[in-house]
Amino acid sequence: MLSSDTRFVLSYNGEIYNFQELRLELEAVGHQFHSRSDTEVLLNALIEWGVDALPRLNGMFAFSFWDKRERVLILGRDRYGIKPLYWTEQNGTLLFGSEVKAILAHPSYRVSLDKEALLEYFTFQNLFTDRTLFEGVRLLPPGSIMRVDADDRTMATSRYWDFCFEEPESPRGQQEYVEEFDRLFQQAVNRQLVSDVDIGAYLSGGLDSGSITALAARQLPYMKTFTAGFDLNSASGVELGYDEREKAEHMSYLFKTEHYEMVLKAGDMERVMPRLTRHLEEPRVGQSYPNFYAAQLAGKFGKVVLSGAGGDELFGGYPWRYYRAVVNDDFEHYIDKYYSFWQRLIPNTAIQQVFKPIWSDVKHVWTRDIFRDVFTVHGNHLARPEDYVNHSLYFESKTFLHGLLVVEDKLSMAHGLETRLPFLDNDLVDFAMRVPVSQKLGNLAEVVRINENEPGDKTEKYYQNTRDGKLLLRNAMRRYVPEEVTSRAKQGFSAPDASWFKGESIDYLRRTVFNDRARMYEFMDRKTIQGLVTQHLNGEKNRRLLIWSLLSFEQWCQTFLP
Repeated sequence: MLSSDTRFVLSYNGEIYNFQELRLELEAVGHQFHSRSDTEVLLNALIEWGVDALPRLNGMFAFSFWDKRERVLILGRDRYGIKPLYWTEQNGTLLFGSEVKAILAHPSYRVSLDKEALLEYFTFQNLFTDRTLFEGVRLLPPGSIMRVDADDRTMATSRYWDFCFEEPESPRGQQEYVEEFDRLFQQAVNRQLVSDVDIGAYLSGGLDSGSITALAARQLPYMKTFTAGFDLNSASGVELGYDEREKAEHMSYLFKTEHYEMVLKAGDMERVMPRLTRHLEEPRVGQSYPNFYAAQLAGKFGKVVLSGAGGDELFGGYPWRYYRAVVNDDFEHYIDKYYSFWQRLIPNTAIQQVFKPIWSDVKHVWTRDIFRDVFTVHGNHLARPEDYVNHSLYFESKTFLHGLLVVEDKLSMAHGLETRLPFLDNDLVDFAMRVPVSQKLGNLAEVVRINENEPGDKTEKYYQNTRDGKLLLRNAMRRYVPEEVTSRAKQGFSAPDASWFKGESIDYLRRTVFNDRARMYEFMDRKTIQGLVTQHLNGEKNRRLLIWSLLSFEQWCQTFLP
């Protein structure tokens, strides 16, 4: 979209939920509008306020803003990183887009692997820096802008917003927090129900999606809801609880939604990997193929879907993680303990052997430093367990949540579907960051006591506790969803892959990982990798996350490398 005088050019992807309020402000200072779109509001906001407009925006976005007269380009991304924005500089030319494939289409870019990014991914099953697996291609960090001066040929990136979880100096009573959450959550859901097309919602058996559906269904009678479940015939142990279709059906009945579901089987993973890899462009957090199928289902019945992403990271949904690092000597001690826990795929002790073919190129990379650098700000006030929990909430919002958002956007867009995230409404996030830890976690004091006085195995039961987190959310939502939902244990959206890799998917696994000519062995040691996978097949170790990442990386090599 061009400004009326054609000086400014905006290219934009996203939704600004408060664009109508911003439009009134802009009209009051003389701006005229010729459409009802949020694009025109963003264009005029950037003209009027420059980059100071960004903190005012409540929504999800990636954009480029070009000033023809000054020959200055601004690239911007939303606070939380819901919408991606990739860039690279090649032979003096700046390339950027919402997908890496936009860059791959340019003749000056030649695909090669970023080996440091590969090491980072196989440590954390995520990328914490702005690197990608594509050499030279970077992902603009969330809450950031890049200013490019075409004449001076300079580029500078700066952050306009960041998470900040802090204990309030004068905490309020529980009921006050409940009432304020209720007000802000209803406001967030209502803001995101504005649409020219039908809006549906993902509905698992859990609290986050159930809460959103409960409130949205009050405004949208017979709204559509969607659930993906799993064939558990060969599952065992905790995997037997992975299928939430029955719970979702009950919630659909309570909220009177038009409900659709699908069941995924072991072969669906192998079948979708080529398409999934092309759309996802690089692996990020977790096993993402169930998300692909869920988006496919929702995309058949609408163009907009509500998701519960963000509720866990903001309100303390992973207590078994935080409790591992709540008693520390200092910040560096905290980093050591939490870093050790977040080595999700390959620990430091094995990393050199795994990457033996490329070790000379990556031996200078210290993944602990990458982990520590996530904490751009850490004060000297880390004196209480609550301070360390807030640091963990900060870390996971910056890394784990961001990875989930990148995956969600890619896989929904693959099906022409827009995912909206009420938990990531600005006002609700600002509130969540000021909620005391005592309103999020119930067993913190007991865990601290045990860590200080009786360390060891006695703390393990708290490390496995999946019911303790999100106390505020549970208390507030009791007025909208049944008690059985508000008291339910946290359940992730995951397939029973640990069993499938030893059963129905074993042939696919063997054809890929035990293929001595696999492309990934240009970068990883074949015998070491096959030995690690054999431990899973023999029942010695559960390496389902590593196996998924190996399958994903091999498919990435086949899809993108020349």
